[in-house]
Amino acid sequence: MTIVCEHSSPWLAIQADLRKEKIAAAHLEFKGYEVYVPLYRRQKRWSDRLVEVDSPLFPGYLFCRFDSRCAPIVTTPGVVSILGCRGNPEPIPEHEIAAIQTMLRSGLSVGPHGYLRAGERVRIDEGPLRGVEGLLVRSKSDFKVVISVEILRRSVAVELDREAVSSVSPLQRFYKKLP
Repeated sequence: MTIVCEHSSPWLAIQADLRKEKIAAAHLEFKGYEVYVPLYRRQKRWSDRLVEVDSPLFPGYLFCRFDSRCAPIVTTPGVVSILGCRGNPEPIPEHEIAAIQTMLRSGLSVGPHGYLRAGERVRIDEGPLRGVEGLLVRSKSDFKVVISVEILRRSVAVELDREAVSSVSPLQRFYKKLP
């Protein structure tokens, strides 16, 4: 008998066997859990051509809503462990999942990015990502806003026009825009 938890359960991060995220997600969905595997489109070179494929934004990880007292998730095929601290599952803030979903729905170029601990927090003021907050990163002449999922120590980046963001830090709010 499968125990299905309430929708109000928090999102938790699950480590899956590498390249088996979708299989683990299918098994969890079959058991009745709400599962989210963020996917992005990328080009992959085959021997004779380039093809576009959907790849996990966080290779080896997926997100699932469940109460930590529910039936064991780790017995699901493809699941390695539940991420947390000292054996306790650590919930992922709703705004982190919502920001990732908004970025993927935006139609902009989204892809994995190295995890960042420090940087200027910004809020996107224009376009389909209005209201999403993240870190501003400059790469050559491009600007990216990076959203991090703390528990995974992974990040997602989206390229934006520099003028589309404003600072979230209290000191910079005084000046309205970054220097």
